[in-house]
Amino acid sequence: MRLWKVTMKLRSLAVFSLVLYLSLIIFTHINTPAASLPPLPDSWPPPQVHPLPPTLANWQDSTNSGDYFDLVNSPNVGHLLWSKFPIQIYIEPPADANKSEEWVRAVLDVVREWGVYLPLKVVDNSEVADIRILRQAPPLRQGVLRSRSGEATYELYARRDGDKTVLSHRFSVYLNPNQVGKYIPATARHELGHALGIWGHSSMETDVLYFSQVRNPPSISARDVNTLKLVYEQPTRLGWEF
Repeated sequence: MRLWKVTMKLRSLAVFSLVLYLSLIIFTHINTPAASLPPLPDSWPPPQVHPLPPTLANWQDSTNSGDYFDLVNSPNVGHLLWSKFPIQIYIEPPADANKSEEWVRAVLDVVREWGVYLPLKVVDNSEVADIRILRQAPPLRQGVLRSRSGEATYELYARRDGDKTVLSHRFSVYLNPNQVGKYIPATARHELGHALGIWGHSSMETDVLYFSQVRNPPSISARDVNTLKLVYEQPTRLGWEF
């Protein structure tokens, strides 16, 4: 079983769907390199730079903490950033009502934390969401032996925007329901960071996007935000007209 798959769907317009995976695992992670992706269709738009959202444009790091942008991957489609705001997020309610309030509150708090840096909106319809946060164990992957606490996957599709067709993407974030306590928001914070555009891992455990779960999970660091801002300054094919 490969770590990517391509499906062609016949609708009123052709939809090219590409699913990739990036997971938070203890001591290891899945990260599909761009070289393994199929060739780009000739009809895809060229990479271009979107304007920075004001929340990131106004961000200044007074501590000069640096970043880990060199560890962020750029697939053939370009950096996985969003250009239409607010980014709409759906949070799946747990089936167990006894765990619902704590879990949903923890995930909502994480959305608010990232919402300081990017415009985010929680929606109650998964069909319209850009990012779906699911209280489900990450799908099984051949060759992965360790238990995964979370995983972020994305797919590409053609979106109708008025009379235009725009190359778009959507994310699914899987959060293992066996996570408890402080590790619920820690995993959600990490995986949502991937879904917002940081498609890679930091080598410092004081960053939310550190490659492994730690005993004392950190809050969003200046390095995380510096990296996020750099991602949004890069060219991408996403959000542009075919």
